[in-house]
Amino acid sequence: MNAFLGIDTSAYTTSAAVVGETGEVLADERILLQVEPGKRGLRQSEAHFQHTRNLPVLMDKLAPVLEKNRLMALGVSDRPRRLPDSYMPVFLAGLGVSRCLASIGNYPLYLLSHQEGHVEAAVHNLPLNEQEFITVHISGGTSEILLVKRDKGRYAIELILATKDLNAGQLVDRVGVAMGLPFPSGSYMEKLAKNVPTNLAIPSSVDTQGFSFSGAETRAISMLAQGVPQETVAYLVFMCIANTLEKGIRMAAQRNMVNGVVMAGGVMANGIIRNRLTERLKKSGIQLFWATPDLSTDNAVGTALLACKCYYYEHEMGVRIEQ
Repeated sequence: MNAFLGIDTSAYTTSAAVVGETGEVLADERILLQVEPGKRGLRQSEAHFQHTRNLPVLMDKLAPVLEKNRLMALGVSDRPRRLPDSYMPVFLAGLGVSRCLASIGNYPLYLLSHQEGHVEAAVHNLPLNEQEFITVHISGGTSEILLVKRDKGRYAIELILATKDLNAGQLVDRVGVAMGLPFPSGSYMEKLAKNVPTNLAIPSSVDTQGFSFSGAETRAISMLAQGVPQETVAYLVFMCIANTLEKGIRMAAQRNMVNGVVMAGGVMANGIIRNRLTERLKKSGIQLFWATPDLSTDNAVGTALLACKCYYYEHEMGVRIEQ
């Protein structure tokens, strides 16, 4: 079978995946970067070092799959977004390995954005055939609502709304670390969160220019200092994110006259947020498409799938896709 390799070295996950020519996932390997207890993240140099150490481990795991299939092309995330000035040093780790592999094997190499990979992983196996749709990309490094158009095997992405300060994932992690939870804190906070009767709330902040989570962080930390139970604060943080996204999605759908909305990014794997948005928007005419939880978080599956699509687009159309 023809196969395609994808590599993604994001802020907190080293990922490599292999997909078949018809989109089946043949291998999906990831290593979460290690953050010391009490810290709220990694410097880029620290993350780059861990990626450099992790990539050979992932390649060893993929080797049996690649031996059984014919590798046709590679895809790698070389930047956060598909913009000329988009750059993060962590992506150089994956880019360097990919360029070496492509040169040695004389394989086509497609340079893709981390954001495009998230979108492709999210829409994989979803019943969404529209050429244009909205994507909510919410993670530790990104909080944006986007207008997405299919574009020659990949995606053209236009920003609709974005955070003005903290990303939603940063809000969760900062509050989680303040609770003494490990970093990243999302899954731990979700297990902790409980919907208990309370008159407390963490207000959402949204306008036509974007949304904000810094005030929500201040409010949540203040609640903890005042002795509000951690399970209550955790639940209210997730509700604040959900309410923020509800307002943003309604605004984006109305502004662009597009009702299909894909939910992507690590924070979108949260069940509390998912249930809240599903309930609130079910009668709005807006259709939410949820990526499976394993493909919501950072991964290289989307990158491998895009490499496959780009490869066959070029061969069918007889043109080279602009990198």
